[in-house]
Amino acid sequence: MSLNVAVQMDPIERINIRGDSTFALLLEAQARGHRLSYYTPDRLAQREGRLFAVVRPLAVRDKEGDHFSLGEAGRIELASFDVILLRQDPPFDLAYITTTHFLERIHPKTLVVNDPAHVRNAPEKVFVMEFPDLMPPTLVTRDLAEIKSFRAEHGDIVMKPLYGHGGGAVFRLSKGDLNFASLYDLFAATFREQWVVQKFLPAVKHGDKRIILVDGEFAGAVNRVPAADDLRSNMARGGAAQATELTAREREICRRLGPALRDRGLLFVGIDVIDGFLTEINVTSPTGIRAIKTLGGPDIAATIWDRIEGKRRTLAA
Repeated sequence: MSLNVAVQMDPIERINIRGDSTFALLLEAQARGHRLSYYTPDRLAQREGRLFAVVRPLAVRDKEGDHFSLGEAGRIELASFDVILLRQDPPFDLAYITTTHFLERIHPKTLVVNDPAHVRNAPEKVFVMEFPDLMPPTLVTRDLAEIKSFRAEHGDIVMKPLYGHGGGAVFRLSKGDLNFASLYDLFAATFREQWVVQKFLPAVKHGDKRIILVDGEFAGAVNRVPAADDLRSNMARGGAAQATELTAREREICRRLGPALRDRGLLFVGIDVIDGFLTEINVTSPTGIRAIKTLGGPDIAATIWDRIEGKRRTLAA
């Protein structure tokens, strides 16, 4: 099966290929003989119910500093593609939301991965709230009295923006931290939406596990350990990747989430688990698959393309 594949992503010249999951997916697609095209979301246009983009044929190489080549640009109707990988990184803002409305018009005849309507309706720190029994104590609000009450109950807390990403603006506040009022003022002035307040989990120093699910099934995991002087375990923030196995609790979390992910067409998902507590369900542009393979784990890019090809065969039948 040879598929005509387009990828909607951030500028390809800026990615770090050593850890970029989109690049891993592109390498695997090319190895399978699929034709690749590339565009950035600013080149989308909807006209009279039809969706277009200025795209360029793409070839990729696993070579730092020389990892891609682009062909001549052309304006193409996106419904002509078999598959579109929706892989631009957050922030999950109105521009991002608008692209999901555009892509929803052509899915599933053109298979968009992940399903754009459910990417829009299941942002990382909102969708997870459907599983409160799997989570640490969590509050989503911008109301000062609510946060004070939560802090009084739980002591040490973490505050982070609801639509933040990559570990940006994540703060720990200890029970007696005098910076609380100032941090509240900063968040209130910076973020128009609500933010997330969670009970601090001390076990984060031992790692924040990224678990990948493909079509609702466990596919691989990596443990991300924060630097000694940082709260955040994101590898983009200096977290160290370690090989890991799932605990019984983590396998139960995967079993609970699987049906909800399949029902929503969320084929490639990364969940975050600290000390057995689910903290996020990442559906916009999950990462981790290159780190997992580098550490001797499975080739998740191959698993994802197996599922995509299977879905295309079903659509064509």
